[in-house]
Amino acid sequence: MKRREFLGLVGSGIAWPAVARAQQQSVPTIGFLSSRSPEDSKPHLEGFLRGLGAFGYIEGKTAKIEYRWANGQYDQLRKLAAELAALQPALIAAAGGAPSARAAKSVTTSIPIIFVAGDSVSEGIVASLNQPGANITGVDLMSGELTGKRLGLLVQLLPPGTPIGFLTNKKGVQSSLRQNDFELAVAAMGRESVVLEASDDAQIENSFSLLAQKKVSGLVVENDPFFDSRRLHLIQLTAQRSIPAIYHIREFPLAGGLMSYGTNLVDAYNQMGVLTGRILKGANITDLPVSRPTKFELALNLGTAKTLGLTIPTTVLAIADELID
Repeated sequence: MKRREFLGLVGSGIAWPAVARAQQQSVPTIGFLSSRSPEDSKPHLEGFLRGLGAFGYIEGKTAKIEYRWANGQYDQLRKLAAELAALQPALIAAAGGAPSARAAKSVTTSIPIIFVAGDSVSEGIVASLNQPGANITGVDLMSGELTGKRLGLLVQLLPPGTPIGFLTNKKGVQSSLRQNDFELAVAAMGRESVVLEASDDAQIENSFSLLAQKKVSGLVVENDPFFDSRRLHLIQLTAQRSIPAIYHIREFPLAGGLMSYGTNLVDAYNQMGVLTGRILKGANITDLPVSRPTKFELALNLGTAKTLGLTIPTTVLAIADELID
């Protein structure tokens, strides 16, 4: 599989005060805040640690990491972020999307924050990509901008004129905007859109019951950390209902989902580790613009396609970055 190529980051300068304090210590402390669970985040965390290690910071040896996991419970994030801020770490790595980044921002204006999020400007995390703010920068995945692309890929596998579903978490900041983009794109195709709202497990089950009632032929799953943390459950439900679905990260087709289109999260978290290392080495966070991916991957699970009775068009196969048997 080809790795993601990220835009280069620029500049280093006067050390941030919190970093200066950390550098006086033998082992700097990093706060790691995630909206996900440790199990769901394992490959992403490994990417982060590799990026950090490139600067000589090894967990348990030359760096200490304090972890806080919300396990998909967004309402816990601010409390967890406050716990980390109280420790006065050298910085906070806000993982698992916009909810974590916003929680970290809400508890400190001085501790540097490094995030990975889908749409950092529209979600209100940063003022702009080039000048993100006084104490924050990170990696923007451009996830919301790709909803139309995912829909265009999925529709090539579906019967003409059939309804298409969109699974969204209404607790997400960008849910309404992404839903609107989806509905406009589906209408332009002359099809009916069916929006399904779910922010807990019971609502996910109810949503899939509605899919059958509406005779939905395919499903676009919104990029949201909550759905990422319910990955196996969603894949199981789509299999039970024989619903072709497209997701935003390759972890879904790797686990048995049909297809995904988006950036590689392991590479994104590696870049997050690189940013963290640069700041610990003395780079001024205000000199580091938000990084964005320059390439995206289409992953297809051919075994799942066969089970669903789908024939993948050669035009789709030709542009796939990864074919999973």
